[in-house]
Amino acid sequence: MNDIIKNIEAEQMKAEIPEFHVGDTVKVHAKIKEGNRERIQVFEGTVLKRQGGSNRETFTVRKFSNGIGVEKTWPLHSPSVDKIEVVRLGKVRRAKLNYLRDRVGKAAKVKELVK
Repeated sequence: MNDIIKNIEAEQMKAEIPEFHVGDTVKVHAKIKEGNRERIQVFEGTVLKRQGGSNRETFTVRKFSNGIGVEKTWPLHSPSVDKIEVVRLGKVRRAKLNYLRDRVGKAAKVKELVK
């Protein structure tokens, strides 16, 4: 029974996911369905957390829009996520950046990782 579930989950996983970590700034190209039309909307922000594993893994991205913090969570292997682009690499020492929710302006920035 367990092998059957693993095989089904392996079929649903995407192969072309870029490597990104918590603290990175990413652009998520998400498919939005409006009526009978489908378009791609870009959501750019900082990755707050990644959780789960296998095909159930999710990630949360936070951005500021008109002075208001907006967070969205997507399943990593979802068909509604068209592609993920890494814009900047962030230097953080935490697995989850929940403390960024209380910060505004320059205090909400993450240092850039220079390689």
